[in-house]
Amino acid sequence: MENSSIPADEVRFFSGSSNPKLAENIAAKLGVPLDTTHISRFSNDNMYIQLGASVRYRRVYIVQSLSQPVNDHLMELLMMIDIARGAAASEVHAIIPYYSFGRSDKKDAPRISITARLVADLLKTAGATHVMSMMFHSPQVHGFFAVPTDPLSSRLVFKEYLDTCDLSGTIVVAPDMGQAKSAARFARTLGLPVAAGNKERISDTEVIVGGLVGNQVKGHKRALIYDDEIATGGSILELSRVLVDEGIEDIMVMCTHGVFSRNGLDRLVVVPQISQVITTDTVNIPAEKMHPKLKVLSVATIFADAIRHNFNHESISDLFVFGE
Repeated sequence: MENSSIPADEVRFFSGSSNPKLAENIAAKLGVPLDTTHISRFSNDNMYIQLGASVRYRRVYIVQSLSQPVNDHLMELLMMIDIARGAAASEVHAIIPYYSFGRSDKKDAPRISITARLVADLLKTAGATHVMSMMFHSPQVHGFFAVPTDPLSSRLVFKEYLDTCDLSGTIVVAPDMGQAKSAARFARTLGLPVAAGNKERISDTEVIVGGLVGNQVKGHKRALIYDDEIATGGSILELSRVLVDEGIEDIMVMCTHGVFSRNGLDRLVVVPQISQVITTDTVNIPAEKMHPKLKVLSVATIFADAIRHNFNHESISDLFVFGE
């Protein structure tokens, strides 16, 4: 991964309030300053935002994860994009490390919104000329965007970390068939077998894993559960129960987006067989939520590399989620 700078006078780099630390790290790796964003509220609760530097005829990059409070962070992002467009920015790049609305990617009940597509339309309407994100919940989300969109992968940082670990006797396990293809790609890069949970979702917080599909877990002592996102942790807890029943003694949990809502992390770390929970900084995890079992890897270099290649009109396919 490269670490050279881009011309600081040609770009403006801003952050919303969701993940300023990641934005600062990306800007530092690019060798550009993180410009100030002034965010406050009027007495009627309306949001007030002002970008702290001129963007006229410059390429503007706005970093904002759609983490909790999701609707506020989305509104911030839309307003910042609109401000940049109205102030004559030549390009407006929405850098969205965590696109939470990606989970609403299909119409599986009457009278509901495919919100992943709706938000993609809103980003274009606000004035985004390009979107960059990481590990959409499903591949079809990429197709909802009407502007060029780069879906980046976290596998590079995960593999770099796992290369330092003893993976003998390990099997990679996807929580469900929806993540099986991604888990299989990742398992191939590690030279490990793969299996998937047979999951049925009952509600937002309740799931049933009725067994495993694929390579038999018997004979393996360690499992690496690989997922795109963990919120309440219900799927991982249920899958862990099945794995322990199958004879697994050690479980490493790995996800790109560590949302950990409703005490999701606390529910995982109390399981004795779960030795590590590994995630990235696409979602900001405050210091008070950290735990000795939790390992947070930074994706700043991946975003910085993608932005640099994009700036120089170079291919970034090696960083895509569907790459090997």
